[in-house]
Amino acid sequence: MVKRARMSKLSMAITVACIIFLGYGAYLLFNDMDAPRISVSHQADRVAPNLPIVVTVTDNSSAVQSISIVARHAENVIPVLEKSYNTGEQTQQLTFTLENTGLADEATFDLEITARDASYGGFGFGNKSQVIAPMRIDAVPPRISVKTTVPLVRRGGTGCLVYSVSKETQQTGVRAGDLFFPAFRQENGDYICIFAFPYNVESKTFTPQLFAVDVAGNLQNQELAVTRLDRRFRTDTINITQNFLDEKSAEFAAIAPGEMSGIERFLKVNGPVRRANASALMQVGKNTAPVMIWKGAFQRLPRAASRAGFADHRTYLWNGQKVDEQTHLGFDLASTKQSEVPAANSGIVVFTGYLGIYGHLVVIDHGLGLQSLYSHLSEIGVEIGQEVERGKIIGKTGATGMAGGDHLHFGILISGIEVTPLEWLDSHWIKDNVVDRINAAGGKAPPFEVTADSESEDSSSTPAQKPAKPAKPSKPAKKAAPKPGAKKPAR
Repeated sequence: MVKRARMSKLSMAITVACIIFLGYGAYLLFNDMDAPRISVSHQADRVAPNLPIVVTVTDNSSAVQSISIVARHAENVIPVLEKSYNTGEQTQQLTFTLENTGLADEATFDLEITARDASYGGFGFGNKSQVIAPMRIDAVPPRISVKTTVPLVRRGGTGCLVYSVSKETQQTGVRAGDLFFPAFRQENGDYICIFAFPYNVESKTFTPQLFAVDVAGNLQNQELAVTRLDRRFRTDTINITQNFLDEKSAEFAAIAPGEMSGIERFLKVNGPVRRANASALMQVGKNTAPVMIWKGAFQRLPRAASRAGFADHRTYLWNGQKVDEQTHLGFDLASTKQSEVPAANSGIVVFTGYLGIYGHLVVIDHGLGLQSLYSHLSEIGVEIGQEVERGKIIGKTGATGMAGGDHLHFGILISGIEVTPLEWLDSHWIKDNVVDRINAAGGKAPPFEVTADSESEDSSSTPAQKPAKPAKPSKPAKKAAPKPGAKKPAR
């Protein structure tokens, strides 16, 4: 009896152990039933053989164990890339091309991507995910045909061109160094691109590139022929006064908090904050309509005197010593205190609020990457998304931001890059360099009339189709030194 009891207990223990073992095995097998997620960077059904394709595999419960990529063409299975992992990472990426697959142009195939995780799911082989994407090899880059004559572009100014592309594009426009100016497809299928000749790029090094990337990823890139007009910009010296620092103390502390002296805070606002503001405007510049929504000539602040010009190079002095150098981008206009500010042209408000050196700011989009900027405002009278007509009052002048006196800083942006406003305040220049060029290339620009009160800048209104020899820049007039404690726009 004792022996039988012992056997019964042993049998029970074995049974319990088996149940625990089987339960643990079931737990391992069925605890993680979630398969890894696969994402592929290229979604189009056509693909260039040299296009880098990025596969990202993520598993929130287990580590990624393996990724396998093959191309199935007819009856052939062509290995592309396979990799196993033992790092324990839950996200893995692979980048590959189809250059070495031997697939000819226009060949159709299925791109098959398989991923497994490191769980005990799938009866010990891990959970599996698979993506199958039908594709076609497309090895022919798009052709670009420029329809406008060679644009004449001044340093710090704007150029415009119209062109066609033989294939559907995923991105196209003009690159100038690290800057990108997108083109916008119009109803007739052509593209319009308005681009800038940055003020800080010398004529000999300004080599804009016109490019197009089709949906398969093929790139066509070619140097854009332009007639460059150089320009010298004015210089100025600004004495930073203690009165100015005291007046701006609270405002600057909100922009650049922390323990520091007044001059140290000024330098932080005038340097790092200024650069951050420029980056913010680049982002604002992406919010633009794909068509021209401005109508007629642009207008400036009425009855206002010019106080500073575009790309004036400023040297800042503190106690007679140079402490900083910056470039003033825009056009300073001074009228009576808190003057009403009209919209320069029709458009849609894309930014309102406070932005560092600009103070209270409004940005209006006019389409095709063209935007106007109104800063140092004391009041803002419009909202983001609001449509405004030319002349609509959008706010009042003020002295917010990096301003030592009540005035309007008016700017023109091309895809977030400030250019000289005087071209866009000159209706002759707009007609010759934008409207007529678009119409001559088969486009359809809105009706445009030259106004009698347009401003011009040297030879900037010279028609782009007839380049003229640039006028020799005149020497800037000497400016009287400001009186101690006098208020002067510091931007």
